[in-house]
Amino acid sequence: MNTSPEDILRTTFGYDSFRLGQQEVIDTVIAGQNALVIMPTGGGKSLCYQVPALAMAGLTVVVSPLIALMRDQVAALKANGVAAGTLNSSTPPEEASAVNAALRDGTLRLLYLSPERLLMDGMIERLQGLKPVLFAVDEAHCVSQWGHDFRQDYLRLAELKDLFPDTPRMALTATADDLTRRDILDKLFDGDAVEFTSGFDRPNIRLGITPKKAAKQQLRRFLDTHAGESGIVYCLSRKRCEETASELAADGLTALPYHAGMAKADRDRHQDRFLTEDGVIIVATIAFGMGIDKPDVRFVFHLNVPGNVESWYQELGRAGRDGAPAEALMVYGLDDIRMRRAFIDDSERTDEQKRFEHQRLNALLAICEAASCRRQALLRYFGETTEPCGNCDRCLAPVETFDGTEEAQKAMSAILRTGQMFGAEHVIDVLTGTETDKVKKRGHDRLPTFGVGSDWRRPEWRSFMRQLAAADLIRVDVGGFGALKLTEAARPILKGAAEVRLHKEAEGQKTTRKRASSVMPEATPADAALLDRLRDLRRDIASAEGVPAYVIFHDRSLIDMAARKPQSIDAFSDVHGVGEAKLAKYGETFMAAIRAEIA
Repeated sequence: MNTSPEDILRTTFGYDSFRLGQQEVIDTVIAGQNALVIMPTGGGKSLCYQVPALAMAGLTVVVSPLIALMRDQVAALKANGVAAGTLNSSTPPEEASAVNAALRDGTLRLLYLSPERLLMDGMIERLQGLKPVLFAVDEAHCVSQWGHDFRQDYLRLAELKDLFPDTPRMALTATADDLTRRDILDKLFDGDAVEFTSGFDRPNIRLGITPKKAAKQQLRRFLDTHAGESGIVYCLSRKRCEETASELAADGLTALPYHAGMAKADRDRHQDRFLTEDGVIIVATIAFGMGIDKPDVRFVFHLNVPGNVESWYQELGRAGRDGAPAEALMVYGLDDIRMRRAFIDDSERTDEQKRFEHQRLNALLAICEAASCRRQALLRYFGETTEPCGNCDRCLAPVETFDGTEEAQKAMSAILRTGQMFGAEHVIDVLTGTETDKVKKRGHDRLPTFGVGSDWRRPEWRSFMRQLAAADLIRVDVGGFGALKLTEAARPILKGAAEVRLHKEAEGQKTTRKRASSVMPEATPADAALLDRLRDLRRDIASAEGVPAYVIFHDRSLIDMAARKPQSIDAFSDVHGVGEAKLAKYGETFMAAIRAEIA
């Protein structure tokens, strides 16, 4: 049995070296200490508990919130020759029997359980008899009431420290601000854990945010630049998911809806197609995505503003897990802000929680209207600094900023003089001197502010209104049919005691397709035919085995094969991601395909 983490990494998983931060986490856990691990999606969190599980003699219990995630991770571990299993409501009886038998005879190394199953009567007593060597709590932000995906059942995991006082525990998540981290530390560890944060930057993902102007056309143009690629489109409502998926399917794209209102069988079928087929687009609410291990998601498109920075980061992070170039684009408008405010105010949260959620939404809106590098603004939220990235819309197409205090004062004055009773379009009518029936009926054409903003066009005023809302100087009244109201922060602006910086959107701004930075090798044109053949072979094997294609080999492994063209078992063992189990099971088959293509 392997005991060295380095040997396990090489012989079981087929990797030559650990990624940034992994070695320190693994050493800490093997030494018997608790660990809180904040590591970005695609950063290798799973290996942080899978390697210790194989280095220590005994059973490791992994707590996961989703059946699909447990199923796929178990499949990937089995493909690498690891004795792993899961017990959940969808586990077939024969598989459950095999897992229980492996538990009894002590051969199972990793057991994946939901928090509900872990804490069921009988399971705790059984595990106490088995004496696990490690508990790993995945998606640990779910334990925090301040986290973006709080789950009540995760709270009971606090009992583990009393039920298994001598067993080290680790909590892992891709996203947690300071408040959420402190909450996880307190609930799961009583503050007794080593913290590891390996950075939040995902440089291979191009970031873009743009005003919503005919969202359907914006989405379609974006998808045209990602033809044949797998990706996710996020919508705010179930109805919008269904409509968007139908519209895209009518255009000939393989687009499938996914939301909590669908029958479970339909959700599972759509998710399985997304995981196993190429070129599938999932149109989803936030009900989709947590724990999805598909490495070759090439894009994420948000049709609406997410609820906070953590949610946005978590969702866009589902793209480019393989390190290859990917793209994340969000479109948004004032109506998105109104709906998000309404969700917060209409929720059953406490007043304190509502204030906190509004603050977190404000932080995201500030990024939306940032005039400088998006990545700098995003990483600053998580306490990191970086140089301008050169791989976001602001870096690639900078916008002009100016002293917009006078424009802000004009807008605020128009809002006040119309009684803070009207939405943005009516206020803009007043500012631009547009004599609509509504303006004349209300007598707003006789206001001092009528026409004072005629030197700017309507699209520019819409942008200014979004920027003022993003800065929380004006608010969209969710209970007042979208009426604009001033906040207390607007008073100093009106009095000339503070300055406002605004920016103008670049004319005809477009997303470019310049390649993003990548840690993944590229196949040369000469390798393209071979790579296609290897992908077809991978797909056929995955279909026969009933697992996602990436469980057989990641794209990076196939690209490495196409470049190396190994002709012997020794040479094939040097391919990225080829451990002993995959070498024995698939080596000859893939080498035969390579020989046939280059013959």
